[in-house]
Amino acid sequence: MIKLILALFVVASLQAKVYDGVAVVVEDKAITLLDIKKEMQTEHIDVKKATDILIRKKLESIEIKKRNISVSSSEVYDDIKKMAQRNNMSVSDFYDAVREANGLTSEQLKVKIKQKLLSQKLYSAIAMSSMSEPSEEEIKDYFELHKNDFKHPASFAVVIYDAKQKDLLQEKVDNPMFYSPQIASNEQVLPYNRISPELASLLSKTAVGHFTPVIPNGKGGFMSFYIKSVESAKDITLESMKSQVINAIMAEKREAILSDYFARLRDNADINIIRMPEA
Repeated sequence: MIKLILALFVVASLQAKVYDGVAVVVEDKAITLLDIKKEMQTEHIDVKKATDILIRKKLESIEIKKRNISVSSSEVYDDIKKMAQRNNMSVSDFYDAVREANGLTSEQLKVKIKQKLLSQKLYSAIAMSSMSEPSEEEIKDYFELHKNDFKHPASFAVVIYDAKQKDLLQEKVDNPMFYSPQIASNEQVLPYNRISPELASLLSKTAVGHFTPVIPNGKGGFMSFYIKSVESAKDITLESMKSQVINAIMAEKREAILSDYFARLRDNADINIIRMPEA
């Protein structure tokens, strides 16, 4: 009898410890206090927003399982290969670039890519049947209301610095007067429409007179772009931006459908909020 009581006490203690670490239970899926804290730190958001995002992810995971949606390893690799090609890198160099930029191993990246593709398939299954192409009038009105959103620089005048050693190139970035014969440089003008979206985003976020972060160059070394000047975009027209406008409209429609769908799903789900982490 004493042994039984002790055994029950141990089990109860273990359950209490597990329970103490759980913040929210969505159906039978747990969200821990640590999960919420990590989301807050990674995305720089408050506890409510972080919790809402994680609940949405759990609901998505449940829906993916219910709908028997799957993603093969070849689909994951193909997506990674396409991203590498857009950045003029081999897959191996792309893995290195992601590791340098985000601290993710190749296996961790594959997990994230698989989750992204699963979500995309789920979103398509939910939204596409309810979406219609925008009318010409809708396209025109949207463009006039959001014209500034479609503006971007015409080109970037840059100096590209290359080196085999990352630390050596970082020294140049930290101290522009630093010189080393092992650092090569060349000046180029990079048209916005002829570079990858990732590079365009990186250059757009870097102020004139500053260096970009040091990134792999796709050849086993590293590089950084010094922004000399940015040429402003010329006036844009609806015809030149029509495909982008349509994509933006469809993205908004899809998000509205998905938000409504998951809001109703959340209302009907068994969600038990146990406690929140301290702010």
